Amino acid sequence: MVAIIGRSGSGKSTLLRCINGLETFDLGSIEVAGQALAHQDPKAIRALRQPVGMVFQSFNLFAHLSAGRNVMLAPTLVKSLSVTDAHARAQRWLERVGLAEKFDAYPDKLSGGQQQRVAIARALAMEPAVLLCDEITSALNPGLLGEVLRVVESLAAQGMTMMTVTHEMAFARKVTVWITVMHAGRIHEMGPPSAMFGDPQTPELRQFLSSLVN
Repeated sequence: MVAIIGRSGSGKSTLLRCINGLETFDLGSIEVAGQALAHQDPKAIRALRQPVGMVFQSFNLFAHLSAGRNVMLAPTLVKSLSVTDAHARAQRWLERVGLAEKFDAYPDKLSGGQQQRVAIARALAMEPAVLLCDEITSALNPGLLGEVLRVVESLAAQGMTMMTVTHEMAFARKVTVWITVMHAGRIHEMGPPSAMFGDPQTPELRQFLSSLVN
């Protein structure tokens, strides 16, 4: 579980989107599971996205599909799963995120936290090797943060590889094993939470943490 932290506009979400091929870059290189990311090659990008799941801050559920159908869509279209198998997989993942009873509910009947948990189940239904989470609690009111963070914490505890952009420092400190600090589009510091929060080495991280206290 890796967290990317930093001030708004520091490049956190852009970095995450580059890893999944949603943004292009002019300099440098990215490797995913040992394979160089070639964003100029659409076929290579499609292959890369197969083992890399993505959860966005704005849910992005299809309003005309039920929660279960949202989760079933990609496995049937991309992995050619049968409807029966996709239904069973969707039911399993919705149960995993605590929404087994919401299979037939449409997004407009779900709370923001429930919609985000459906989005997590949708990403996991593709059985990715790694899950990218882009500020997945930023669109939620404080009362709904806990239900989403508990799902992410549970996945991390069970060995799911994840990289998350987050402003929830208590969560980052508790759950992650590695933190990357960004400032002005660059990585300024990296290390375990104990070092990042207990002994920050760069002025950028010290200023960022100080701003959170103040």
